[in-house]
Amino acid sequence: MDFSGKVALVTGGAGGIGRAASLGFAQGGARVAVVDRDAVGGEETARLVRAAGSEACFVQADVTKSADVQGYVKATLDAYGTIDCFFNNAGIEGKIALTGDYEEDVFDAVIAVNLKGVFLGLRHVIPVMLRQQGGAIVNTASTAGIAGSPGLSGYVASKHGVIGLTRTAASEYGRNGIRVNAVCPGPTDTRMIHSLEAQTSTEGSNSVRERYQSTIPIGRYSTPEEIANLVLFLSSELAGSITGGQYLIDGGRGASPSALRTVAAG
Repeated sequence: MDFSGKVALVTGGAGGIGRAASLGFAQGGARVAVVDRDAVGGEETARLVRAAGSEACFVQADVTKSADVQGYVKATLDAYGTIDCFFNNAGIEGKIALTGDYEEDVFDAVIAVNLKGVFLGLRHVIPVMLRQQGGAIVNTASTAGIAGSPGLSGYVASKHGVIGLTRTAASEYGRNGIRVNAVCPGPTDTRMIHSLEAQTSTEGSNSVRERYQSTIPIGRYSTPEEIANLVLFLSSELAGSITGGQYLIDGGRGASPSALRTVAAG
């Protein structure tokens, strides 16, 4: 997958899937703009991109604020002049609680980052791609975007919304050369799944991890690099006719719908 001469913009780039995708874009020859609230992690990702032989800049931003989103788009254009690939990835898990007990402020925070943040990214990147007459966007949804997951009502609602935004934008801009897809990770070996393990643990995180992994046909969590590989494919010219889709990458859990409902955070 060749990204030579391309510019990739990655939100949630301070770690996990965002960092893996940033490095993948760089290894393919892209210049990378890394966006995150976490300045330390974001700067480290940018350093790693440079160490991989590519150019990188870091922009600290809160994806829930329109001014910040406009700011990261402007900073990318100021640095590199274009946005060819946009990985609209920033997200949080919130807290685990049954819907009747779910705290309103937690719900609002999850929706703000996971859904409004994705909308604002689309809102401000799409006009750039329209001027360029093309581009590829990948939004991070989740297996929680296609199935319920007890205790994660805010997260599930946000990820269902991401799939809706993906389908809508793809149908609106396909004739303008803009492709929009979503990846739907299952449990992935990142900070997020370990936070969920800790929240549900009564017998220790290792026991929770073993229980979660027992529902996965491949017997383990996906790695951030495995998710990033799908992001890179969907962003590449190899996926030139693919748009409006949502793609499971979950170690086979989607083959068993009951397993999807156990825990669905990517």
